[in-house]
Amino acid sequence: MTNYRKDGSIEKPASTANGIAMLMLLIALVAVEAWGLAVGKRAFVVPAIGIGIAIAFIAAGFFMLQPNEAGVLTLFGDYVGTERRPGLRWTMPWNMRRKVSARVRNHNVDTLKVNDKRGNPIEIGAVVVWKVEDTAQALFDVDDFEQFVKVQSESGLRHVTTRYDYDEGADHDPSQATLRGGADVVAEALRQEVQLRVQQAGVRIEEVKLTHLAYAPEIAGSMLRRQQAEAVIAARSMIVTGAVSMVEMALRSLSEKNVVELDDERRASMVSNLMVVLCSERDTQPVVNAGTLYN
Repeated sequence: MTNYRKDGSIEKPASTANGIAMLMLLIALVAVEAWGLAVGKRAFVVPAIGIGIAIAFIAAGFFMLQPNEAGVLTLFGDYVGTERRPGLRWTMPWNMRRKVSARVRNHNVDTLKVNDKRGNPIEIGAVVVWKVEDTAQALFDVDDFEQFVKVQSESGLRHVTTRYDYDEGADHDPSQATLRGGADVVAEALRQEVQLRVQQAGVRIEEVKLTHLAYAPEIAGSMLRRQQAEAVIAARSMIVTGAVSMVEMALRSLSEKNVVELDDERRASMVSNLMVVLCSERDTQPVVNAGTLYN
């Protein structure tokens, strides 16, 4: 639990009593007090006062904890300890008790407008899954740990976004992940960045996931056209590569089977015709040559 924290307050266990046992003692004292008052003997006056004080003392020390809930105890401003055992507990009445939830929580970072690594304005949002790990740090090292997590989550998201490109481009380093294509890498980088920022609050970041990612409206249209152009170029490149392979295979097969002997000019003509057929976006229409290639 302490391997990710900086120096600060450190949680320690509090010494509290079993609440059920103290409740049984309280019921017994109340029964004795009621019996003494019912009997009405003068000799019981002094013990009755003492029992009444004991009843008030015990009754003021009860507190209850739910599962995954912690009770932080302080005495005159000094941290006494943290009780994490659920159920009915009892402590000295003068110990102040403050409950802190140790359950896993979600924080939705609202959509932010941030520039990516190339300076393109984008819209990005995320959800941060976190929990309180050290109640002493959460309460005593920061003013409001919930607000602290919110602010630092937004700051961490802005910082990490500037380290990645939105998408692959002409100048993109293939070894680097992108916001759109490297979701897992970006999520882990976000988790580490936010964890580093909130460790002073005794908070553990369980997970960070992107919930929204898009170009800003002012450049969305231009970026869409660029993506379309890149897709067309990539498709054309694949078509040409495949066509060259098929032409090479066809010429090699004709040569090996001695179907026809082609000189350089006929070979160039066949290559040209095959490339047109294979790369054309429309169905090609055959033309029957009744003469020769040289007429």
